[in-house]
Amino acid sequence: MKKALLFILIISFLLMGCEHQPSIEGLWQVKSVTVGEENMTPNARWMRFNSDFTQESGNGWLQHSIGTWRLDPNNHELTIINTNGIDDSSGPFSATISENEMTWKRIEEGQPIEVKLEKTSQLPTTFGNQLLGLWGAEQSNGNGSFFTEKVQSSDYLFFQWDNRFTLESEKGRIKGIYHVNGHRPEVELIPYNTEYHRESWKIDFKENRITLSSLNTDSTLIRIFKRIHEFPL
Repeated sequence: MKKALLFILIISFLLMGCEHQPSIEGLWQVKSVTVGEENMTPNARWMRFNSDFTQESGNGWLQHSIGTWRLDPNNHELTIINTNGIDDSSGPFSATISENEMTWKRIEEGQPIEVKLEKTSQLPTTFGNQLLGLWGAEQSNGNGSFFTEKVQSSDYLFFQWDNRFTLESEKGRIKGIYHVNGHRPEVELIPYNTEYHRESWKIDFKENRITLSSLNTDSTLIRIFKRIHEFPL
């Protein structure tokens, strides 16, 4: 009877240990990427590890990679294969996993790589995600290629999901494509009309407002917009 009771207790402790063992399964956000001594953290990068050993990853609301994963339980080596990506010749990561944090380490082209991740319940948002939508002009400082000092009630800037933009200002309507930096809050506006030059802007996000500061001139050129939900007349 005592042996049976002891056996049950041992099994219970083993099961409890298994239940509390940290798992890689779930959604993780990349908090930092260090290459040597350089910070190379991408904006809103995430990975999701599924129980069937498939994985997907992306940035913000965009999923761009799919594949499989394998974690060796003996040496904690993590192998990630992207079936729609480029072959990874650097070998597996050495992974350290806790309840809500994970660290990967390996050597790439002679440099130490460290990736820190944090478990999350929802997809992070990129700078581009935050830009999406319609913005009404509120304030202007300085004259530039796209803008004048004067702000009209009909001025707006519209960022579409397909990376096209429409800008309405005193200079008329300008259409083109935009590119958001993957590491910094910066956007480049590339107009279709060759009369205008492509320009880069630093983005400052506030609640329901954005401030664009020109990166193409030494003079002060700032434009402030507020989020609106219908095109101004």
